[in-house]
Amino acid sequence: MKKKILALVLSLAMIAGLTACGGSGSGSTAGGSSSAGGSASAEGGSASAEGGSAETKDVALTVWGPSEDQADDMGNWLQTNCEAFNAAHPEWNITFTYGVCAEGDAKATITQDVEGSADVYMYANDNLNDLVAAGAIARLGGSTLEYVNANIPESLVASVTVGDAVYGIPFTSNTWFMYYNKSIFSEEDVKSLETMLEKAKVAFPLTNSWYIQAFYAANGCTLFGDGTDEAAGIDFSGPKAEDVTNYLVDLVANPNFVNDADGAGMAGLKDGTIGAIFTGSWDYQNVEAAIGAENVGAAQLPTVTISGNTNTLKAFAGSKAIGVNPTCEDMDVAVALAAYLGGEEAQRSHYELRGIIPANINVAADSAVQADVTAKAQADTISNTSIMQPIVGNMGRYWTPAENMGKALVAGEVTHENAADQTALMNESMNKDAVE
Repeated sequence: MKKKILALVLSLAMIAGLTACGGSGSGSTAGGSSSAGGSASAEGGSASAEGGSAETKDVALTVWGPSEDQADDMGNWLQTNCEAFNAAHPEWNITFTYGVCAEGDAKATITQDVEGSADVYMYANDNLNDLVAAGAIARLGGSTLEYVNANIPESLVASVTVGDAVYGIPFTSNTWFMYYNKSIFSEEDVKSLETMLEKAKVAFPLTNSWYIQAFYAANGCTLFGDGTDEAAGIDFSGPKAEDVTNYLVDLVANPNFVNDADGAGMAGLKDGTIGAIFTGSWDYQNVEAAIGAENVGAAQLPTVTISGNTNTLKAFAGSKAIGVNPTCEDMDVAVALAAYLGGEEAQRSHYELRGIIPANINVAADSAVQADVTAKAQADTISNTSIMQPIVGNMGRYWTPAENMGKALVAGEVTHENAADQTALMNESMNKDAVE
């Protein structure tokens, strides 16, 4: 495939072995047997050359991932695993070109120039609808799909599914949970937000729309029904939502509440003025540096009591996954590589090198992962205190009104007197077409 060099994303080039992609549009199916006889195995580690011939095929693949996966001081996970894949496939002589593209930036980068983008890339699942609409990601099939269905939790498979098509290999779940200082809070304390606020300061990113919905979802508000029913819209209406807004008015007035913006939470952990923050596995090393490994506690989200009803906060949950560009020239090789990078051994090394909590159920059962407080907190959150982050097209309407509500609450612009009106306006905005 013709590669236009995107200055933003391209870095080093390397030699290794692989075969590439064919087909076009989001309707292409990746992972089944191809005309060249290639297919990804259940663990994504094998593909066969045409007719079993010993002849070596030259292949060029472009692979994009976050900078951390390509950093020397973090073990060069991407390059190391691509090289291992190449070594396992003497039937292919692969030249790899690596580029930097964070998972959350996939849609913004790739949809600008699908044909000029990577053959294999990583993406956050909230990017998926845009990638599908742009014809920038191939649906899985064959043994690659079998591997995903057999080895990845159903909730994570659902996070990369549009209609009846699966569009990637999840390699980690993507959510947030609570870190706390064990010298301040006990395991019993952190079960209730109200208990925590009575004891010490707690930081929460209320002005971040990825977090604020946790309070509304806890009290029965919904986003597109179960997250997949676009026609259902967003329901942040009526008393169930108004009660949450009133609760948040009181929360921001609590002297032990801190809005976690511009690093305030982590700074407070470090100087001892804050006892708990809400973030994700990506911040473990920062938390450890702030309070010391012996003091790091992590847990699923606590309960809140809103108008007499006690329920847990509900985080958005999604995944990060590996996708294949349907416009690539050697689909069989690209799919096999994607399956390898999302396979058991690669997920194990991802955890060992970078602490990326595995999606593969066998790796997640490893004793080292089971003993990891961060991994346990994330798993508990996914299982007990989360909702699937919707990936329907109209989800884009949610983010700005939710952020604006958080900012208005923190600024003191939302009061008990206007909470009902402000909640109604937020709900209206979330369900309004951008062009209206």
